[in-house]
Amino acid sequence: MITPTAPSISLLTEITEVSKVRAMKLNPVAQRFVLHWGEMGSKWGVNRTVSQIHALLYLAGRPMAADEIVETLEVARSNVSNSIKELQNWNLIQLVHVMGDRRDHFTTSTDVWALFRTVVSERKAREFDPTITVLRDCLSSEELSKEERAVQQRIKETLVLMESLSTWGDQMLKLDPATLMKVMKLGAKIQSLLAK
Repeated sequence: MITPTAPSISLLTEITEVSKVRAMKLNPVAQRFVLHWGEMGSKWGVNRTVSQIHALLYLAGRPMAADEIVETLEVARSNVSNSIKELQNWNLIQLVHVMGDRRDHFTTSTDVWALFRTVVSERKAREFDPTITVLRDCLSSEELSKEERAVQQRIKETLVLMESLSTWGDQMLKLDPATLMKVMKLGAKIQSLLAK
């Protein structure tokens, strides 16, 4: 007969640490915010859990361990792990360490403008820049002459638009938040200024 041996101290420590994990209590408004952020993310092509984790970290305003995120959002650990990797790839969350806790913790900026800049920069790098490269390649291709003039023109116009938006976006991202807010508030007033 085999007698069980006592678990090692490190295993006991791990069990104790895991048992300490408690879910963050989300009040109704915070819960609604997190759920909506997830729905909004899905509409933008981002996994719902990825968006919910980002919203949770944003509202929490403090580092959270993956286990706490799992408990709070009531989602699978593997889903949280994959979502954390995705958020790190987007530069939206950072790994941090908390004194006295060996677990990895994650945090995000609580500056909405910094988050806006990060999202715009990342989307530009993933979507706009590759599209501009492909459009330029199309226009420099030896086979472009095989396309009808109207097709060539549409590709050129698309490139001009994409490059203009890219340049404008880069300029807007360099502005401080107060100035950017003023530019945004101008809205339709710009049209009347340009008509003069």
